[in-house]
Amino acid sequence: MSDILTGLAKARRAGAPTGITSVCSAHPTVIRAALRRAARDGGPVLIEATCNQVNHEGGYTGMKPADFVRFVEGIADEEGLARDHILFGGDHLGPNPWRKEPAEIALEKAAAMVEAYVTAGFSKIHLDASMGCAGEPAALDDRTVANRAAKLAAVAEAAAKAAGRPAPHYILGTEVPVPGGADHVLDTVEPTAPGAARATIAVHREVFTAAGLDEAFDRVTAFVVQPGVEFGSDNVIAYDPPRAADLSALLGEEPDLVFEAHSTDYQSEEALAALVRDGYPILKVGPGLTFAYREALYGLDLVASDLVPGYGTRPLAAAMEALMSAEPADWQGHYHGSEEALRLQRHFSYSDRIRYYWNRPEAEAAVARLLSALDGIAIPETLLRQYVGGVPLSRIASASAADILVAAVDEVLGTYFRATHPPAA
Repeated sequence: MSDILTGLAKARRAGAPTGITSVCSAHPTVIRAALRRAARDGGPVLIEATCNQVNHEGGYTGMKPADFVRFVEGIADEEGLARDHILFGGDHLGPNPWRKEPAEIALEKAAAMVEAYVTAGFSKIHLDASMGCAGEPAALDDRTVANRAAKLAAVAEAAAKAAGRPAPHYILGTEVPVPGGADHVLDTVEPTAPGAARATIAVHREVFTAAGLDEAFDRVTAFVVQPGVEFGSDNVIAYDPPRAADLSALLGEEPDLVFEAHSTDYQSEEALAALVRDGYPILKVGPGLTFAYREALYGLDLVASDLVPGYGTRPLAAAMEALMSAEPADWQGHYHGSEEALRLQRHFSYSDRIRYYWNRPEAEAAVARLLSALDGIAIPETLLRQYVGGVPLSRIASASAADILVAAVDEVLGTYFRATHPPAA
């Protein structure tokens, strides 16, 4: 599977760039959609867990890295996908979950997390030490970030050796977008300055060499930069290739590297294909997938409201409003405006903070009630057109409600698949 990552720079050098979609989600329907597509197409699939979702303390999903691997592999078995077709990645592995603590403590916990990820079989490791901890600036200088990343890489190298795992491939960088998108309206996003990217690569190479990690640096696949794509709560900044042309040209100096593009959610297929062409072949997507899930789920909530006697009027949406209002920690501070504006953002924001709630018992019960209400019921095409219009009717006519949800997520994944697998010239 490591050939997939090393092959990205080779394909770019050969003038036939290809890419890979990084599915950054722990939602079972999203995972199922990704694995079902891989089983159908016969290709590999990259599934990534983030430091907040999954860590050695459990994360907000309650899963440790080994638990996440078992969770994904269990769904793969159900979908008929061979386990060796799955590449596991760890996203933003560093002090981020503990950044309110002193750096020494936060980095100690980050090291334990990295060790747990590598031991569990994660082989694509994004080391992100770019954020300051208690008493530090919000953004750190390149050398501090590189030193911290090198220490985490040393932990990863030792963990792989102790567990008998293949040596990991690394993603590095200092200009890392905020996980999950921005929390304000964006007018524009500046691409990383080529000089800044050049300096970041150089200082990491220097620091890794000084730490005796030359072999680890040889396995650095990509650096995270900002090509000028991002999404906020209410809008999306589309990729503009000319604005990132000078940054893309920097790869001519680093033929063994590519760039990794974060926050590509909600980009058009044309924009995604252009990112792959221009040197950003690792396309990370997460909230955009759970947004499609929520969109279809709310559509089915309306279908059941119109179709199933006694179901009620949008009880799923009402349950989620009650849950998020009672437990606001995962959206408060990210959404802004009047009470009505906050209500709309809780449910319909591109930032999709609602995704933090789907594994709560109240949400799981509401979803289960919806799926049970529609179980065995033939949904009229006219209702599907009205309420689930984001998915082609040909894909969901006569489908179960659960399969409609998978199809909705797969529609988004399809744009990424086509963008990362351009037709041969």
